[in-house]
Formats: sequence, C-alpha cells, structure tokens
Amino acid sequence: MLFGKKPKALDPVDLAQLPQHIAIIMDGNGRWARRRHLPRSGGHAAGAETFRNIATYTKEIGLHYLTVYAFSTENWKRPKDEVDAIMRLLRDYLDEALRDMEKNQIHMAFWGDLSPLDPELRALCERVEFTSRKYDKCNVHICLNYGGRDELLHAARGFAADCAAGKREPGELTEALFGSYLYTAGVPDPDLIIRPSGEQRLSNFLLWQAAYAEFYFTDVCWPDFKKEHLLQAIHAYQLRQRRFGGT
Repeated sequence: MLFGKKPKALDPVDLAQLPQHIAIIMDGNGRWARRRHLPRSGGHAAGAETFRNIATYTKEIGLHYLTVYAFSTENWKRPKDEVDAIMRLLRDYLDEALRDMEKNQIHMAFWGDLSPLDPELRALCERVEFTSRKYDKCNVHICLNYGGRDELLHAARGFAADCAAGKREPGELTEALFGSYLYTAGVPDPDLIIRPSGEQRLSNFLLWQAAYAEFYFTDVCWPDFKKEHLLQAIHAYQLRQRRFGGT
C-alpha cells in the first residue's frame, strides 16, 4: 500500500531526478521468519543481506544519502538472544565494510546513543565512521540505539548546556540552529521515507526531519525487499508534487 498512484513493476524511473535522501524503516524481519517457521534471528540475517544489497544498489544509481533504522531505543526490550544476534550481525557487517571500504567507497555514519553498546562494537563503529570519512558521493547513515524523541532531548540538552556556559542565548534559537544540535546536523532532511512490512507509522524515526518527507508503504517484508521495490518507491515519489506548505 502506498500514498499516490501505484506504479507498475516496469514503470520508468528518472535517475536524473532521484530524491537526494531516502530513509528506510527496515521492518518485517520477525514476520518474515515466522512465516517460514524460522527463528527471528534468521529473519534478521536475511534482512542484513537485504541491507547490503540495497545500500550497494543506491550507490550504483547515484543516491547521495541513505538512512536506515537498524536498532531503536525501544528494541532493548526484545529477548536478549535476539538483541545479541542483531549485534553479531552488525559486527559482521562492519568488519566486512572495513575490508571492502576502498572498493565500495561509501561514507558510513551512526546516529544515536552508542554508549550502551559493547565497547568493542562501539569502537568498531567509530573506526568505520572515521575510516570512511573521506568518501562523500554516497553516504549511508545507520540509526543505532536511535529514537526520534531521544534525539530531540539530546539536542535540547546540548543547546541548554551551551546557554548555561554562556555560548548561546535562548533568544537565538531558530529551526536552523536547533537542527545543528541533532544527530543529523549537516545532512538534508529525507525526501522519501519507505516502510516495508505493511505497517504505516513512523515508530519514533526522524520525527523532526520527517516534517515534509513523502511516505511509501509496502506489504513486502524487509528481507524480500529488492531493488525493483526501491525503484517502485522512487517512481511513486517522482509522481508527486511537493509543495512544502505552499500551493
């Protein structure tokens, strides 16, 4: 299901008019596994492979920014074995990213509070981000221990601390200045947010940044999400008129 005209599988996509920034809520791993009588970890493993494929494909077509919702601040409530499996998959992916970095040339960054992560995993995230900083044509942001409300609190506390230190005045605050305190500072807001799995909600994802984003929902679970589904979402986006509150 989507907002707007449903594109045919072979509808053309204008690669010269891509959205600048696509964000994806990678949803449906558990549902996918349950339908196949697999453990939830099997769904997460399949979802990780989908992420590899989609990230590579977005680079191939020239997308500048891709953001994915990998692990939310609420996901710690899941069973420990499931959380551990997700973290192992992340570690494997980051090891692979370091190994293939020169070939892929993708800048990777992490948005969220990494402090609760295992110190070795946190250090690996920091190493990947630091090592890939020289690449800027394709930027992949992984939201890890991320929540939109938590991000807003983090930004508000940062601004308040600067005011208390005499670096800022409360009256200086504007939308642009507040944006500089967000994890996403310096990155354009998403033009298109995609959610697989049939659910139709933001789930605490990029609450500030999603103000004028276009949305695309599909019943396809994330492990089954292919490049043709991405192209359908982009085509649907290209059929819309974005007014940003105007006429």
